[in-house]
Amino acid sequence: MRLAGVDEAGRGCWAGPVVAAAVILPDGWCPERLNDSKKLSGRVREDLCREVLASALTWGACAVSAARIDDVNILQATLQAMRTSVNKLAPAPDLVLVDGTQTPDVDIPARPVIRGDGTSAAIAAASILAKVFRDRIMVVWDRRYPGYGFASHKGYGAKAHREAIDRLGPCPLHRMSYQPLASLDQGKLF
Repeated sequence: MRLAGVDEAGRGCWAGPVVAAAVILPDGWCPERLNDSKKLSGRVREDLCREVLASALTWGACAVSAARIDDVNILQATLQAMRTSVNKLAPAPDLVLVDGTQTPDVDIPARPVIRGDGTSAAIAAASILAKVFRDRIMVVWDRRYPGYGFASHKGYGAKAHREAIDRLGPCPLHRMSYQPLASLDQGKLF
């Protein structure tokens, strides 16, 4: 049975995309350090990302923009990224395990697994890919939008990020439907 693990990174960020990844691993493949990406250092995540990419039978990933998140909400954007990631897998899996409580609408049996990134090797591998890919995207965006510190805080709600928004205002990467951005005074006509 081909089992795919699916996870996302960046749901709680104030800026940047939400990224999902899907992975099918070889039977029994589980490096000693494999774990939920949030419990690993950036260096270990990068090392494991290379191992996953070299060993996976197949993988897929998708980033959904901040503008799309504002248009449809974070849950729908996350499910869209997950669905696209799963649909990129070739060969297709027989079963999809998704970290969390919701599954994307795919033509394959899918099951949510609460805290799956700490219990399933395939979900942990997907968690690592999603986190590493998202972090890399934010480093690139840091060069395009200097002054916000995206390379360091990756768009999360750090104090330095809030100070940059106060100083520079929001940029096109910011999720305007998220607090504190939604309550910024964008200028009033009346």
